[in-house]
Amino acid sequence: MTDSDPLPEFPYHPDPLATGCVMASDALCVCCGRRRGYVYTGPVYAVDDGLDDALCPWCLADGSAAERYEAQFTEVEGRVPMEIVRAVEQRTPGFAGWQQERWLTHCDDAAVFLGRAGARELRPYPDALEHLAEEFDETFLTALDADDQPTAYLFRCRHCARHLAYADFT
Repeated sequence: MTDSDPLPEFPYHPDPLATGCVMASDALCVCCGRRRGYVYTGPVYAVDDGLDDALCPWCLADGSAAERYEAQFTEVEGRVPMEIVRAVEQRTPGFAGWQQERWLTHCDDAAVFLGRAGARELRPYPDALEHLAEEFDETFLTALDADDQPTAYLFRCRHCARHLAYADFT
């Protein structure tokens, strides 16, 4: 039997079900001891290594998982106020990348994570492609694949709506 509360809201990661960072599950959360109907499937950086697929989204959202296990779920790249860093690193679902994940920032705030993207998915976002073109050539950009590598990670600024992206591969 699972609880049926609606998923918590994550301002910096608005659709963790679509990005695959949260999945339906009847697993027991190791933090709160409840079966909430969903489990967090993204990265967990903590001393305790038994936290993979073991935390519910509610324990991420309220910060109890980060506090109890001294965990973080991603890493913010850029200079933003510390309360924003804590909100993203300790109370927002992270995402899995090929290398070390990084959460992009813009307009003195963390950006909103929209998901993995390949060349096709990036076409509607010329501003994100422009951002990637600062680092990569056209051949690399056309090889981007949302389900393989190299992969881009798409973000949107919460203030000016500019799209940003970075890419990685093994």
